Amino acid sequence: MSDGITTIAGISVPSTDPLFLSIVGLHIPFGLLAVTAGAIAMLSPKRAGRHPMAGTLYFWSVTGIFITATALSVARWTDDYHLFVLGALSWLAARLGRTARRRRVRWWARVHMSAMGSSYVLLLTAFYVDNGRQLPLWRDLPVWTYWALPGIVGTPIILWALLRHPLAKDSGKPSSADVRDSV
Repeated sequence: MSDGITTIAGISVPSTDPLFLSIVGLHIPFGLLAVTAGAIAMLSPKRAGRHPMAGTLYFWSVTGIFITATALSVARWTDDYHLFVLGALSWLAARLGRTARRRRVRWWARVHMSAMGSSYVLLLTAFYVDNGRQLPLWRDLPVWTYWALPGIVGTPIILWALLRHPLAKDSGKPSSADVRDSV
């Protein structure tokens, strides 16, 4: 630690304050967990078991990220308010996706896939915007790519899932359970 900078695993953290660093110490595992759980949920078959378990873990880890990111952003508001906005949007998208699935709203699968995918893209965007200039390969890219590449890569994947996945094709039609529940 020197000059108000702490280096953790090659990443510079702009503080030597123990409270700030403690919050970073919570924030990083939540981030690793969210990225891992989100990938597992995306790549798992959409049925009981692995997908909903990983999705639930993703939602709660994004909640942890949002809480810790809020505290970190407040501590350095002028420098980090944009990270708060990205964190809030990521959490809100995850919340929308989870709620659509749990309440089985009309077109729930489309809303769920779009919202959860957007949450993941926003999560990665926040990570690269905050850390890209310190990462191998990324540090050689222009700053605008930190903001754009997660969306450039993620949007076609989300659209592909919406066009190809059977649940997204059928989720607007009322199921027999929906008809039975509305009577």
